[in-house]
Amino acid sequence: MIIGYARVSTTEQNTSLQADALTSSGAERIYQEALSGASRERPELTKCLDALRQGDTLMVWRLDRLGRSLKDLVSIISELEERGIGFRSITEAIDTTTAGGKLVFHIFGSLAEFERSLIQERTKAGLNAARARGRKGGRPKALSEDQVKKARAMLTDPAMTKTEVAKHFSVTRATLNSALS
Repeated sequence: MIIGYARVSTTEQNTSLQADALTSSGAERIYQEALSGASRERPELTKCLDALRQGDTLMVWRLDRLGRSLKDLVSIISELEERGIGFRSITEAIDTTTAGGKLVFHIFGSLAEFERSLIQERTKAGLNAARARGRKGGRPKALSEDQVKKARAMLTDPAMTKTEVAKHFSVTRATLNSALS
């Protein structure tokens, strides 16, 4: 069975164009939804993936309708392949039920892995360069060293509570405790 999946990003858009293309390309059932691709929760995609059985084919109008990123797309299609389910993209003419389609998909997967490696390398290089210039990553301290000294001095007064000192510096008591330790 060929099952189609169509998605648009907003409720103002509709899936008619995609549904027509899927139907004319042989989709027997079509799951449709209006949700941003960035959304992790896509209920119709979940239903669609659950409905697929070994020997079925999932068809989409374009690759970007299925995955949020190349990594996500490769993950979904790899899972389908493990389950014995084919994949077709109409616009990009990818069909993993053929040898050529599998080759194209595996090239995409390799490119996605290469892209992830490049991003990791650039991130590490950027962090090392920042450290070499004396910069530290992470969130800035809520209290400066002078403020911590003043807080310690304020707490030497037995009438002063940590809650009052924290309020004075506009931080939570937990933040004050962390700075004092």
